Amino acid sequence: MTESEARFDPFKDYGSVEAKVYSSPHKYVQKKGLIKDFGTFLKGLEAEKAGIIGETFLLDIHGEQIINSLKEKAGVDARMLNFGGESSWQEVAKIVEDVKKDSIDFLVGFGGGKTIDTAKAAGYKLRIPVVIAPTLASNDAPCSALSVIYSAEGEFEEYFFFPDNPYIVLVDTEVVGKAPERFIVSGMGDAMATYYEADACNRAPHGRNMVGGRPTMCGLAIGELCKDVLYEYGPQASKDAAKKEVTEAVEKIIECNTLLSGLGFESGGLGAAHAIHNGMTITPKTHHAIHGEKVAFALVAQLVMEDNKDEALRVSKFNKEVGLPYKLSDLHLEASDTETLELIAKRSLEPGESIYNMPFPVTPQMVVDGMVGADELGISLD
Repeated sequence: MTESEARFDPFKDYGSVEAKVYSSPHKYVQKKGLIKDFGTFLKGLEAEKAGIIGETFLLDIHGEQIINSLKEKAGVDARMLNFGGESSWQEVAKIVEDVKKDSIDFLVGFGGGKTIDTAKAAGYKLRIPVVIAPTLASNDAPCSALSVIYSAEGEFEEYFFFPDNPYIVLVDTEVVGKAPERFIVSGMGDAMATYYEADACNRAPHGRNMVGGRPTMCGLAIGELCKDVLYEYGPQASKDAAKKEVTEAVEKIIECNTLLSGLGFESGGLGAAHAIHNGMTITPKTHHAIHGEKVAFALVAQLVMEDNKDEALRVSKFNKEVGLPYKLSDLHLEASDTETLELIAKRSLEPGESIYNMPFPVTPQMVVDGMVGADELGISLD
């Protein structure tokens, strides 16, 4: 991404209007065995050729089935585009150049969060529609009008925003259910933050959601439903997912992690938890942990910062029960390593971070104290 390239900024383009803004994909479809019906929902694009972005091992397993569905049910030809593993500007540029060599009308992002974010960014640069087909329920990337961009080394760089959400999100729960349980559990960590961050953003008069407006009642209500579903079905879903069983609990958590969390965070707003997550990416010590795992612990730190002891304890207990990080040591960090914690805190307070949506001024020491407090809370559960 070059500095001179014009980009959409919802906080500038929409923020000046000072309106409530809600954003979502055109459609969301979820079903076990949905791949064979992908084409049914893509006829409206009236397209001739699609590019399917995914990692090689996934395309080797599912690529031909997707291609056949698009051809038989939508009359669309398709070719596969290999994803290199990181949602970086280098990877986006590679995909864009590959697509330009062919007459591709829309992209299908088939994979995890980084594949999805790369597909969305590439589609925006090419000005063509994007269809999202997640293979994991590990994060809330599928429904949103933004991509999280990392460096080639995996360090968070920026949120890159788009004027529109993906055209459609297609979720085959049979595919998602075959993934290691770590991913659906990680998605619970990301989804649990949805309500608590949106609530904080809403309580701050200056708070803005991820589409540049004030949080909507719909966004907040979706976030609260997300939280309630997680507490009720999350523990059972984690057990079922470990056995690769797509049960009612797993279906509900897949929808929760993907749809409810996606709509809730975007139209409700983010707070300290995601900013602290971004801070954590600055140290290689946390690179073993995936997005939702870091967010899960960061949420407890946010609640400690808010002095919301009851909810901090409730979330920490949930994290422990389903297998999410609930202590600093789970993230290969230590309370005694003040230098690293201060670096994380400093990074979480960079200009433009969502931590400024909190309903009170935040200092680096407050972030450090929040992480240490969350750690102490987790240790008390052992």
